[in-house]
Amino acid sequence: MYSPRVIALVAFIGSVNAQVAGYGQCGGSGYSGSTTCTSGFYCTSQNPWYYQCIPGTATTSATSTSKATVTTTTITSSSTSTSTTLKTTTTAQTATKTSTSTGAATCTGTFSAISASDFVAKLHPGWNLGNTLDATPNEGSWNNAPVAASTFSAVQKAGFKSVRIPVTYAYHFTGSSPDWTIDPTWLERVSEVVDMVTSLGLYAIVDAHHDSWIWADVTASGANLTMIEEKFYRLWYQVGTKLACKSSLVAFEPINEPPCNTATDAAEINKLNKIFLQAINDAGGFNPQRVVTLVGGGEDSVKTSQWFVAPTGFSNPYAIQFHYYSPYDFIFSAWGKTIWGSDTDKAAVTTDFTLIRNNFTNIPILIGEYDASPTNTEPAARWKYTDHLIRTALGLNFACVLWDNGLDHLDRNAGTWRDPNSISMITKSTASTANSLPDSTEDSSATSQWSSAYIFHQYGTSVVAQSLPFIFNGNTLTSISDSTGSTLTSGTDYSVSGANITFSASYLSKKLSATTAPGVIANLTLTFSGGRSSPVVQIVQWKPPTLSSTTAIASSVSGSDLSIPITWGGLPTVAAVKALTTSGVYLVDTWTVYLGPLQQARATYSSQYNWDSSHVIITSSAISSVISAGVSTVFTFEFYPRVAGGVNAVNFTLTV
Repeated sequence: MYSPRVIALVAFIGSVNAQVAGYGQCGGSGYSGSTTCTSGFYCTSQNPWYYQCIPGTATTSATSTSKATVTTTTITSSSTSTSTTLKTTTTAQTATKTSTSTGAATCTGTFSAISASDFVAKLHPGWNLGNTLDATPNEGSWNNAPVAASTFSAVQKAGFKSVRIPVTYAYHFTGSSPDWTIDPTWLERVSEVVDMVTSLGLYAIVDAHHDSWIWADVTASGANLTMIEEKFYRLWYQVGTKLACKSSLVAFEPINEPPCNTATDAAEINKLNKIFLQAINDAGGFNPQRVVTLVGGGEDSVKTSQWFVAPTGFSNPYAIQFHYYSPYDFIFSAWGKTIWGSDTDKAAVTTDFTLIRNNFTNIPILIGEYDASPTNTEPAARWKYTDHLIRTALGLNFACVLWDNGLDHLDRNAGTWRDPNSISMITKSTASTANSLPDSTEDSSATSQWSSAYIFHQYGTSVVAQSLPFIFNGNTLTSISDSTGSTLTSGTDYSVSGANITFSASYLSKKLSATTAPGVIANLTLTFSGGRSSPVVQIVQWKPPTLSSTTAIASSVSGSDLSIPITWGGLPTVAAVKALTTSGVYLVDTWTVYLGPLQQARATYSSQYNWDSSHVIITSSAISSVISAGVSTVFTFEFYPRVAGGVNAVNFTLTV
């Protein structure tokens, strides 16, 4: 995964006339900074949204030659197996492997072979070490410190059984064609991290990650397929050699989310799968018996179903991996989408999963990435989504590997989880688990939003009893405890009637008054007779936040993000942002006029707005849009609860 949020973290944004530092952003859709790289680097397109300064000069760009059919890489299997096709299963056995390939690894000891179906079954639930070894140019370059073994201990303690280890090799090559050489210290670091994982008995998947768009994008204009295939073989031969003697706990994945637009692109990705298998088999050791997770175009379920063809001539047990971030607008907080959970919403996920399973009925399948982040999704909607995704996937025998970039789920420094309820559902639910969940708005035509993950009380109003609709799923509420460990008294502090849990005015008055300072006042943990969910309901006192200033001149703040100090009035998070010019035109995405009232004219999280602990942020891209439009624009920051009429919102105007 490579999101706009990651771009914001790694980009160097300077003034128009400044030189961009090595590996910084130098162009892309919506970018308004310098396009000139510092000496020794040149600016090249990684994708339409992100141009990056990489070492070298433009005349030595690896993609300078035209797309052509490769004839330099010979794909002939040297595997000692007599099998002519990849196997989805293999009988578990203990064997000693001695490679006969020239220069290949020779392993001592034993390798306990495992079938692909058993491997996938043992992966679930899995966790991704995101934004770490896949960061560019190096581990630690993005938002995470170099990984420590304690991270995997926290992952294992939470109930995860496997770790996917994304790795980017692009900036660790020390040679050039035909001797593409990966820095041995980088290979050693990858090996060390693999050992950290497997020493705990966790399964591991090692991939080639952002290489997919940095140098191995087969869809790029002028893509040099000869170079890509040659370099791809060399990458996996070296990785395969370094990791050749790892145990059967370790699997390989050829490439992360390879760009793919057409059947021709997909055919080339199928070829990369074959080159990958050739390379690891040539590398020797235990690799000819190792499980692999092969990929289709973009690791997208639809493109994989349409165009994936498994290579033949190798003995490796294989599974298919795809990634799932749908619906995009909910997962990435685009266009004001903060609700999820209708029957239509659920049916879309079920249909997507069922279609790929029906296309690969006898092949093990894993979802190598999925996410609904506690950073930017509303809790009740997030829990309904997570519950449905996990149980549907398990019903179709998919393993699920959670994406976590270090800002989402696990606070790696503290070793704590930002949303324990989601983690509990992921690690403990089965296909038949009936979790009890807070209910929330599901109607896309709603003008306001309610959620039973909160007891919202407005500052300056009287405290009254509040009822929260819940989805009990056949369970009964057995207890409620607050953040001090005290247990609420049924019949006095709360009562249950039908699908509603009602908190009495007398109880809420112990926590709240009309003048209680805004913020999260208490956390209430609800326990039920069944299921794996223990949702936390937060008592929140709210009033509209205040900004330190309410206007700025767009041209005076262009070239960088605009951080506006805020005094929060309740939850320290932004629900959505409306961007409307003073002439009444939507600043971006005018088509949102066709969406519901909570989404019209709304911007997209990370691309146009963001926030931190003490600021709301208008991004440089949004500022550029205002300047391009030539019309002053009002940014309306909306907060939870989303109340009709802008009751819980503040405005900031960028003038031109």
